[in-house]
Amino acid sequence: MFSNRFQRLVVISAHAKIRMMERNISEAILLEVIDLGETRYKDATHLWAFKEFPARHDNLLCAVLVLEDCVVVKTVMHHFAIL
Repeated sequence: MFSNRFQRLVVISAHAKIRMMERNISEAILLEVIDLGETRYKDATHLWAFKEFPARHDNLLCAVLVLEDCVVVKTVMHHFAIL
């Protein structure tokens, strides 16, 4: 998978893959969150990307990302709240 937003390959951690299966989040949805979702940066390389999907009842969907040589997806959440 490749992120157009970050111009890097996307690597999904084992933990994130498990959470994706549990939460019925496909790679296509994940990529939409990464490339088209809103972002909040913790620092220069750590961030949250999140997006609402009106057809889902567990919004917002969020991916916790680390920007390195690739985009590393650490985990995927649902029912995300912006504080």
